[in-house]
Amino acid sequence: MPRVKRGTIAHKKREKLLKKSKGYKWSRKSKERAAREALLHGLARKLKGRKEKKRAYRTLWETEINAGARLQGTTYSKLIGALKKADIKLDRKILAELAGNEPDTFKAIIDSLKG
Repeated sequence: MPRVKRGTIAHKKREKLLKKSKGYKWSRKSKERAAREALLHGLARKLKGRKEKKRAYRTLWETEINAGARLQGTTYSKLIGALKKADIKLDRKILAELAGNEPDTFKAIIDSLKG
């Protein structure tokens, strides 16, 4: 009976691990032990990064809306308050897009709140 050789299985396991660590810096992308360590930390923290990204975008949108609102003679907080009072359901992403790319439309929205 021939002996059992694990060469192919071990190699597949190693390749799978290194494929997941693709894009990492230095030895974390090419050395098995460093890659395993990096993946342990990376996979544990990936949820946190996705949550932080949403937070960062909301802050960016608020800044863009505030800049557009100030050009029209109001502030971010007054604008958001007026939108809620008028029951206009435009989210911050859309408002920021309008403020940056469609200033005429953004001005029309603000004018409709004043009148």
